[in-house]
Amino acid sequence: MSDSHAAHGHADAPGNNSPFFQHHFVTMTQQASAAKLGMWLFLVQEVLFFSGLFMFYIIFRYLHPDTMLWASEHLLDKTMGGINTVVLLFSSVTMALAVRAGQVGNKQHQVTYLAITIVCACIFLCVKYVEYSHKFHMGALPGHFYSYAGNIPGEPQTFFALYFCLTGLHGIHVIAGIIALLWLMKRSARGDFGPTYYAPLELTGLYWHLVDLVWIFLFPLLYLIH
Repeated sequence: MSDSHAAHGHADAPGNNSPFFQHHFVTMTQQASAAKLGMWLFLVQEVLFFSGLFMFYIIFRYLHPDTMLWASEHLLDKTMGGINTVVLLFSSVTMALAVRAGQVGNKQHQVTYLAITIVCACIFLCVKYVEYSHKFHMGALPGHFYSYAGNIPGEPQTFFALYFCLTGLHGIHVIAGIIALLWLMKRSARGDFGPTYYAPLELTGLYWHLVDLVWIFLFPLLYLIH
Protein backbone atom coordinates (compact mmCIF):
# COMPACT_ATOMS: atom_id res chain seq x y z
CA MET A 1 0.00 0.00 0.00
CA SER A 2 1.19 3.48 -0.84
CA ASP A 3 2.24 6.00 1.80
CA SER A 4 -0.44 8.41 0.58
CA HIS A 5 -3.16 6.00 1.64
CA ALA A 6 -1.64 5.57 5.06
CA ALA A 7 -1.20 9.33 5.42
CA HIS A 8 -4.91 9.87 4.83
CA GLY A 9 -5.85 7.28 7.40
CA HIS A 10 -7.04 4.61 5.02
CA ALA A 11 -4.40 1.99 5.66
CA ASP A 12 -6.45 0.24 8.32
CA ALA A 13 -9.76 0.20 6.45
CA PRO A 14 -11.16 -3.32 5.94
CA GLY A 15 -9.51 -4.97 2.96
CA ASN A 16 -7.06 -2.16 2.29
CA ASN A 17 -4.13 -4.46 3.07
CA SER A 18 -5.26 -6.85 0.34
CA PRO A 19 -2.73 -7.42 -2.45
CA PHE A 20 -5.60 -6.73 -4.88
CA PHE A 21 -6.24 -3.23 -3.51
CA GLN A 22 -5.43 -0.66 -6.21
CA HIS A 23 -3.58 2.48 -5.17
CA HIS A 24 -5.89 4.92 -6.95
CA PHE A 25 -8.86 4.04 -4.71
CA VAL A 26 -9.43 5.22 -1.15
CA THR A 27 -10.98 2.03 0.21
CA MET A 28 -11.65 -1.51 -0.95
CA THR A 29 -15.37 -0.73 -0.86
CA GLN A 30 -14.87 2.18 -3.24
CA GLN A 31 -12.84 -0.05 -5.55
CA ALA A 32 -15.61 -2.66 -5.60
CA SER A 33 -18.28 -0.01 -6.23
CA ALA A 34 -16.33 1.44 -9.14
CA ALA A 35 -15.89 -2.00 -10.67
CA LYS A 36 -19.58 -2.74 -10.25
CA LEU A 37 -20.53 0.55 -11.91
CA GLY A 38 -18.30 -0.32 -14.85
CA MET A 39 -19.92 -3.73 -15.17
CA TRP A 40 -23.43 -2.27 -15.06
CA LEU A 41 -22.50 0.17 -17.84
CA PHE A 42 -21.19 -2.76 -19.88
CA LEU A 43 -24.40 -4.72 -19.26
CA VAL A 44 -26.51 -1.74 -20.36
CA GLN A 45 -24.51 -1.68 -23.61
CA GLU A 46 -25.18 -5.40 -24.02
CA VAL A 47 -28.92 -4.87 -23.49
CA LEU A 48 -28.91 -2.13 -26.15
CA PHE A 49 -27.01 -4.45 -28.50
CA PHE A 50 -29.55 -7.27 -28.17
CA SER A 51 -32.45 -4.79 -28.26
CA GLY A 52 -31.62 -3.96 -31.87
CA LEU A 53 -31.80 -7.65 -32.76
CA PHE A 54 -35.08 -8.03 -30.91
CA MET A 55 -36.47 -5.10 -32.91
CA PHE A 56 -35.50 -6.94 -36.10
CA TYR A 57 -37.35 -9.96 -34.74
CA ILE A 58 -40.49 -7.89 -34.09
CA ILE A 59 -40.43 -6.40 -37.60
CA PHE A 60 -39.88 -9.77 -39.28
CA ARG A 61 -42.60 -11.42 -37.24
CA TYR A 62 -45.01 -8.64 -38.20
CA LEU A 63 -44.15 -8.93 -41.91
CA HIS A 64 -43.92 -12.74 -42.10
CA PRO A 65 -46.01 -14.30 -39.31
CA ASP A 66 -46.62 -17.51 -41.29
CA THR A 67 -42.90 -18.07 -41.79
CA MET A 68 -42.17 -17.62 -38.09
CA LEU A 69 -45.01 -19.93 -37.07
CA TRP A 70 -44.21 -22.72 -39.52
CA ALA A 71 -40.44 -22.69 -39.03
CA SER A 72 -40.72 -22.58 -35.25
CA GLU A 73 -43.28 -25.37 -35.15
CA HIS A 74 -41.58 -27.77 -37.56
CA LEU A 75 -37.86 -27.00 -37.55
CA LEU A 76 -37.00 -25.93 -34.00
CA ASP A 77 -36.75 -28.53 -31.26
CA LYS A 78 -38.71 -27.36 -28.21
CA THR A 79 -37.34 -30.19 -26.08
CA MET A 80 -33.73 -29.16 -26.68
CA GLY A 81 -34.61 -25.53 -26.15
CA GLY A 82 -36.35 -26.45 -22.90
CA ILE A 83 -33.36 -28.48 -21.71
CA ASN A 84 -31.06 -25.55 -22.37
CA THR A 85 -33.42 -23.24 -20.48
CA VAL A 86 -33.38 -25.48 -17.40
CA VAL A 87 -29.60 -25.89 -17.62
CA LEU A 88 -29.00 -22.14 -17.75
CA LEU A 89 -31.45 -21.41 -14.94
CA PHE A 90 -29.67 -23.99 -12.78
CA SER A 91 -26.32 -22.42 -13.68
CA SER A 92 -27.58 -19.07 -12.43
CA VAL A 93 -28.26 -20.68 -9.05
CA THR A 94 -24.79 -22.23 -8.86
CA MET A 95 -23.20 -18.93 -9.93
CA ALA A 96 -25.05 -17.13 -7.14
CA LEU A 97 -23.88 -19.80 -4.68
CA ALA A 98 -20.29 -19.32 -5.88
CA VAL A 99 -20.55 -15.60 -5.18
CA ARG A 100 -21.94 -16.32 -1.72
CA ALA A 101 -19.10 -18.76 -1.07
CA GLY A 102 -16.67 -16.00 -1.98
CA GLN A 103 -18.35 -13.58 0.41
CA VAL A 104 -17.91 -15.99 3.33
CA GLY A 105 -14.45 -17.13 2.24
CA ASN A 106 -15.31 -20.78 1.51
CA LYS A 107 -12.70 -21.72 -1.09
CA GLN A 108 -13.90 -25.29 -1.62
CA HIS A 109 -17.48 -24.25 -2.33
CA GLN A 110 -16.31 -21.50 -4.66
CA VAL A 111 -14.44 -23.99 -6.82
CA THR A 112 -17.27 -26.54 -6.70
CA TYR A 113 -20.04 -24.15 -7.70
CA LEU A 114 -17.93 -22.53 -10.41
CA ALA A 115 -17.13 -25.96 -11.83
CA ILE A 116 -20.82 -26.87 -11.89
CA THR A 117 -21.61 -23.59 -13.64
CA ILE A 118 -18.97 -24.34 -16.27
CA VAL A 119 -20.36 -27.85 -16.80
CA CYS A 120 -23.85 -26.39 -17.28
CA ALA A 121 -22.49 -23.91 -19.83
CA CYS A 122 -20.77 -26.73 -21.71
CA ILE A 123 -23.98 -28.78 -21.71
CA PHE A 124 -25.79 -25.78 -23.17
CA LEU A 125 -23.23 -25.49 -25.99
CA CYS A 126 -23.36 -29.24 -26.69
CA VAL A 127 -27.14 -29.15 -27.03
CA LYS A 128 -26.87 -26.12 -29.29
CA TYR A 129 -24.26 -27.95 -31.39
CA VAL A 130 -26.72 -30.82 -31.91
CA GLU A 131 -29.40 -28.33 -32.95
CA TYR A 132 -27.07 -26.55 -35.34
CA SER A 133 -25.90 -29.84 -36.87
CA HIS A 134 -29.51 -30.77 -37.57
CA LYS A 135 -30.14 -27.42 -39.30
CA PHE A 136 -26.99 -27.79 -41.41
CA HIS A 137 -27.98 -31.32 -42.40
CA MET A 138 -31.44 -30.16 -43.51
CA GLY A 139 -30.14 -27.08 -45.30
CA ALA A 140 -32.13 -24.76 -43.01
CA LEU A 141 -29.52 -22.02 -43.25
CA PRO A 142 -29.51 -18.25 -43.72
CA GLY A 143 -29.48 -16.38 -47.01
CA HIS A 144 -28.28 -18.08 -50.18
CA PHE A 145 -27.06 -21.06 -48.13
CA TYR A 146 -30.70 -22.06 -47.59
CA SER A 147 -31.54 -25.35 -49.33
CA TYR A 148 -34.29 -26.94 -47.24
CA ALA A 149 -36.54 -29.07 -49.44
CA GLY A 150 -39.71 -28.35 -47.48
CA ASN A 151 -42.26 -25.77 -48.58
CA ILE A 152 -42.10 -23.00 -46.00
CA PRO A 153 -44.22 -19.89 -46.64
CA GLY A 154 -42.67 -16.44 -46.80
CA GLU A 155 -38.92 -15.99 -46.41
CA PRO A 156 -37.53 -18.90 -44.38
CA GLN A 157 -33.95 -17.98 -45.28
CA THR A 158 -34.42 -14.69 -43.44
CA PHE A 159 -35.92 -16.46 -40.45
CA PHE A 160 -32.86 -18.68 -40.17
CA ALA A 161 -30.58 -15.69 -40.57
CA LEU A 162 -32.37 -14.25 -37.53
CA TYR A 163 -32.24 -17.57 -35.67
CA PHE A 164 -28.52 -18.12 -36.20
CA CYS A 165 -27.71 -14.48 -35.47
CA LEU A 166 -29.58 -14.40 -32.16
CA THR A 167 -28.58 -17.84 -30.89
CA GLY A 168 -25.05 -17.60 -32.31
CA LEU A 169 -24.30 -14.28 -30.62
CA HIS A 170 -25.76 -15.65 -27.41
CA GLY A 171 -23.52 -18.71 -27.77
CA ILE A 172 -20.47 -16.46 -28.14
CA HIS A 173 -21.44 -14.80 -24.86
CA VAL A 174 -21.69 -18.23 -23.24
CA ILE A 175 -18.17 -19.09 -24.46
CA ALA A 176 -16.86 -15.79 -23.09
CA GLY A 177 -18.54 -16.63 -19.80
CA ILE A 178 -16.84 -20.03 -19.68
CA ILE A 179 -13.44 -18.39 -20.15
CA ALA A 180 -14.17 -15.95 -17.31
CA LEU A 181 -15.42 -18.77 -15.08
CA LEU A 182 -12.28 -20.83 -15.70
CA TRP A 183 -10.19 -17.81 -14.72
CA LEU A 184 -12.27 -17.38 -11.57
CA MET A 185 -11.99 -21.06 -10.68
CA LYS A 186 -8.20 -20.87 -10.94
CA ARG A 187 -8.14 -17.84 -8.67
CA SER A 188 -10.61 -19.40 -6.24
CA ALA A 189 -8.47 -22.51 -5.94
CA ARG A 190 -5.55 -20.19 -5.16
CA GLY A 191 -7.55 -18.59 -2.36
CA ASP A 192 -7.78 -15.09 -3.82
CA PHE A 193 -11.37 -14.42 -2.79
CA GLY A 194 -12.74 -13.82 0.67
CA PRO A 195 -15.03 -11.54 2.71
CA THR A 196 -13.03 -8.40 1.88
CA TYR A 197 -12.41 -9.16 -1.82
CA TYR A 198 -14.86 -11.01 -4.02
CA ALA A 199 -15.64 -8.39 -6.70
CA PRO A 200 -14.51 -10.54 -9.68
CA LEU A 201 -16.95 -13.26 -8.61
CA GLU A 202 -19.77 -10.78 -8.21
CA LEU A 203 -19.11 -9.01 -11.51
CA THR A 204 -18.87 -12.25 -13.47
CA GLY A 205 -22.06 -13.35 -11.75
CA LEU A 206 -23.84 -10.25 -13.08
CA TYR A 207 -22.61 -11.00 -16.57
CA TRP A 208 -23.70 -14.63 -16.32
CA HIS A 209 -27.17 -13.67 -15.12
CA LEU A 210 -27.51 -11.41 -18.18
CA VAL A 211 -26.53 -14.31 -20.45
CA ASP A 212 -29.25 -16.40 -18.79
CA LEU A 213 -31.77 -13.58 -19.04
CA VAL A 214 -31.19 -13.16 -22.77
CA TRP A 215 -31.85 -16.86 -23.32
CA ILE A 216 -35.04 -16.65 -21.25
CA PHE A 217 -36.26 -14.15 -23.85
CA LEU A 218 -34.91 -16.08 -26.84
CA PHE A 219 -36.52 -19.40 -25.89
CA PRO A 220 -40.18 -18.29 -26.03
CA LEU A 221 -39.60 -15.85 -28.92
CA LEU A 222 -38.09 -18.54 -31.15
CA TYR A 223 -39.37 -21.85 -29.84
CA LEU A 224 -42.79 -21.07 -28.30
CA ILE A 225 -44.34 -18.75 -30.86
CA HIS A 226 -47.79 -20.25 -30.38
